[in-house]
Amino acid sequence: QVQLVESGGGSVQAGGSLRLSCTASGYLYSNYYMGWFRQAPGQEREGVAVIDTDGRTRYADSVKGRFTISKDNAKYTLYLQMNVVKPGDTAMYSCAAGLPSPSAWFLVWSGYNIWGQGPPVTVSS
Repeated sequence: QVQLVESGGGSVQAGGSLRLSCTASGYLYSNYYMGWFRQAPGQEREGVAVIDTDGRTRYADSVKGRFTISKDNAKYTLYLQMNVVKPGDTAMYSCAAGLPSPSAWFLVWSGYNIWGQGPPVTVSS
């Protein structure tokens, strides 16, 4: 069974940086779109960033210019570099994998069928 295992979450002060990692078994990174989503308490899940099979990226307006998604296919690892973080970035972050589709590209959660379970990120002011 394919699993996604995230790491790198934690607490950081506003203006700081944090890098999330997501490691998978299998061949996901060569054949699937990989995305990061987040969900704050009482809020809907929000798509943050996606990287397609050719390395093209797309970001939510709320993180554009501050976050960078990347992947290392040799290590089967997906990254989310978070810079100049804000208290509004506080959420549970999850990586996800989905077959190439418009839904996956536009960060619609239903376009992803494999999900990780964290990690939490807390940004203090």
